[in-house]
Amino acid sequence: MSTQSVFKVCPKFQKTFGILGKKWNGLIIEVLLNEGPQRFKEIAQKVEKCSDRVLVERLKELEKEGLVERVMTSNSSRAVYQLTDRGAALKTIMQEIHVWSEKWYSEEDCK
Repeated sequence: MSTQSVFKVCPKFQKTFGILGKKWNGLIIEVLLNEGPQRFKEIAQKVEKCSDRVLVERLKELEKEGLVERVMTSNSSRAVYQLTDRGAALKTIMQEIHVWSEKWYSEEDCK
């Protein structure tokens, strides 16, 4: 009798990809990793094709997941979005994605 194991994707991996794989989330995280805390309008300018409505939704989702937090700046009454420690811990993963994409995609592929 064969004792062949059946592969199952880890629920934690599924959860992670459900967050990172959602359109715009990776780009929002990338902006915050590289630019630091940003106001909504600054993020919207850098994640160009994302509508304001969708950006609001994604930021709320990332907050709910504990990756991003909205904080009031001390010198004004304006809020900024910044990565939490949990979100900042994605830096190495995001760097590896850059390495992979540089290897496997050309500028022409991105048009």
